[in-house]
Amino acid sequence: MSQHRPARTAVFSAGSWGTAVAKIMADAGTDVIVHARRGEIADAINREHRNPGYFPDVDLPQTLTATTDPATALDGADFLVLSIPAQSLRESLALWTPHIGRDTVIVSLMKGIERDTDLRASEVITEVTGIPAERVAVLSGPNLAREIMAGQPAAATVACPDEATAIRVQQMCHTSYFRPYTSTDVTGCELGGAVKNVIALAVGIASGMGLGHNAQAMLITRGLAETTRLAVALGAHPATLAGLAGLGDLIATCSSPLSRNRTFGTHLGKGLSVEEATAATRQTTEGVKSAEAILGLAQAHGVDMPITYVVTTLLSGKVTLEQATAALMQRPPKPEH
Repeated sequence: MSQHRPARTAVFSAGSWGTAVAKIMADAGTDVIVHARRGEIADAINREHRNPGYFPDVDLPQTLTATTDPATALDGADFLVLSIPAQSLRESLALWTPHIGRDTVIVSLMKGIERDTDLRASEVITEVTGIPAERVAVLSGPNLAREIMAGQPAAATVACPDEATAIRVQQMCHTSYFRPYTSTDVTGCELGGAVKNVIALAVGIASGMGLGHNAQAMLITRGLAETTRLAVALGAHPATLAGLAGLGDLIATCSSPLSRNRTFGTHLGKGLSVEEATAATRQTTEGVKSAEAILGLAQAHGVDMPITYVVTTLLSGKVTLEQATAALMQRPPKPEH
């Protein structure tokens, strides 16, 4: 990267979290160009400095521009930030890879596990692009996009096997309201971000059924336990799951009405079908898409994940709400640790 120009970042795409991170990086002094699928969104960002699809009431920095052309977005990019549904990552990335620069660092914002392969987003990225893991970072934490767009304080973890790369990304997104920490535990950060979506579905279901704070706290706590078991089995450090990308993200996603996974679960708990809850939520809900893959990953490594199992069977229509509750509460008693 030239010492005579600010870093240039391409953000794919213009959804709620992609827009929020684009704003963070622009506020941090980075030149940011957002790749939007819809021409009207790109035009609005360029002309009105707003994203009418998600944040029509929030002004975006003047240094933040948009395009519908992936080649234009990636031209000269020092960083490529990916914020797209995890299940469409492989297909989309295959189209974009020819335009990625030889030194571009890829930053994944995705919190899902690919179905059929059970791969984490960073693993899909390295497999599709051929880019070494040392140039692929993950940004994860308790980050509700609406609060960040309002400039409310937040923090996250930037994880990369190469610490120097993690620090570079950290510098590109450090603002007065957004505090990034660094880590080399990519596995822990990605699994914390993926599994918490499933646990948030469970908490939402409990809330929708009218169950109280005791039940919700139980699900959050035991959800953290099974997330940690899986992450450690795959080589993560347990302390990562007690940090921002683990416990922090879990609390925010399970507790806030701004969380689409909790909201989706609440619809299910009130008796809506998966199809009805999908229509009511109106945004990609990664927990629904990734639950089966996470369970497959757990079973492949001999890890017991009862909450994930029950949520997965409920989503597939194999059990009713009442049967799902009974399945969790009637498990044999055991030591907590």
